[in-house]
Amino acid sequence: MYHIMTTSDLTFITNEKDNTLLDRFNKLIKDTRFFDVLVGYFYTSGFYALYKSLEATEKIRILIGIGTNRDTYNLIQKSYIPTQESLQFSHAEAKEKFSDTLVEEMGVSEDNHDLEEGVNKFLEWLKSGKLEIKAYPSENIHAKLYIMTFAEGDRDVGRVITGSSNFTQAGLVDNLEFNVELKTRSDYEFAKLKFTELWKNAVDVSEKYIETIQTKTWLNNTITPYDLYLKFLYEYFKDEISRTSEVFYKYVPTEFKKLEYQEQAVLNAKKILEE
Repeated sequence: MYHIMTTSDLTFITNEKDNTLLDRFNKLIKDTRFFDVLVGYFYTSGFYALYKSLEATEKIRILIGIGTNRDTYNLIQKSYIPTQESLQFSHAEAKEKFSDTLVEEMGVSEDNHDLEEGVNKFLEWLKSGKLEIKAYPSENIHAKLYIMTFAEGDRDVGRVITGSSNFTQAGLVDNLEFNVELKTRSDYEFAKLKFTELWKNAVDVSEKYIETIQTKTWLNNTITPYDLYLKFLYEYFKDEISRTSEVFYKYVPTEFKKLEYQEQAVLNAKKILEE
């Protein structure tokens, strides 16, 4: 619920009852020209819940506070003038970590039309340049910041929402969160300045997102019916495949001549006895 304090112009958003952060975004974004997001974690579930409201938004920038490993982080922090080699190494590592996180997310996500539609829209906007996504190769970013810049001549320059919510379904709707909406120009300008500073030093992972979705997830558009058939066979028989070596090396004499049809007969018999 939204609670308006009598002594200030702050709006608190906690995802209680019918008033969620998603509801508030939907109301503000219809007037938003530029939408900037800085979060520790970004999941496609958060995007597809909101993307229809972003159709008229001119530009979207998403900055993820993703960490590299400790050695890379220390290398960057200790270098007053980092070499091109060290920058490239840290950027490559950040891209791979981003890709791994994306594959993991999609692996446990629901296989449904809404999610697929949202991901396809995300890809479309990345390719057109309407949307950019970057990862910050450092371990000291844990912010949740949303900056909405309104069209010129609107009631004010924009709004800032900050607090506990990541850009996920849980953060926008499901979890009990604590976020505050800032409306003053000074708060907006400070947030915009800090975001711009971080954005300049971040790693562009837009192409990595496209590559990962299209080649490493269930949204891979190059999978053929034959590939699916082979995957089905593997999943169906994988227990038997994995048990072949165990059975024949553990229980069969070493001088025993292995024949494929005999192996299968033994496995089938073992399976029947175990059921």
